[in-house]
Amino acid sequence: MEAIVRAKGLKKYYGKGEALVKALDGVDLEIERGKFTVIIGTSGSGKSTLLNMLGGLDAPSEGSIFIGEQELAHLNSEQATVFRRKQIGFIFQNYNLIPVLTVWENILFPITLDNRKPDRNYIMDIVQFLGLESKLDTLPNNLSGGQQQRVAIARALASKPSIILADEPTGNLDSRTSNDVVGLLKVTSRQFCQTIVMITHNPDIASSADRIIHIEDGRIVE
Repeated sequence: MEAIVRAKGLKKYYGKGEALVKALDGVDLEIERGKFTVIIGTSGSGKSTLLNMLGGLDAPSEGSIFIGEQELAHLNSEQATVFRRKQIGFIFQNYNLIPVLTVWENILFPITLDNRKPDRNYIMDIVQFLGLESKLDTLPNNLSGGQQQRVAIARALASKPSIILADEPTGNLDSRTSNDVVGLLKVTSRQFCQTIVMITHNPDIASSADRIIHIEDGRIVE
């Protein structure tokens, strides 16, 4: 199976001397296209730092990251911003929906930023799959937490990115809704042939993934 993400020798150090913190300490990683992968670790293990690196939100102290054939280090700030919008979908713990936009407008927002024409049939398939048809004209504040997270998933999928990165997407949800959202992510990965990487500290949530990567003290442990 083809690797859509390749990371080699990733290090991220903060501070110096006795204050040196090794958030990532030599991470080698490949993630296969179309798989639902979970990165699991305790608080402070480096999993959020790793996700930010893979999403181009932070630069490593050492090492390289490829998304497809593109090495992130070779992009300037403006190019990196455009690349993220087109190739990387983000799902955040606090949803990050725009409160003054309707559900439909939120889903289309990353596409409209690039003046691209949305694939409306594809997006409506996602909307129906996630059970959001009756909520398209609703503002986010009138939705439950689970519904808002579904909108965030739809927004991430809508632009057909190379990879979706989910940062503790169930952190603000109750256990039942959390299981629903993780189940949706897994089925979504298969339904739309989408590569999804999710970080969590919850082993029960991680158990439904195609692959689990454990990280502790900035290193991947087998």
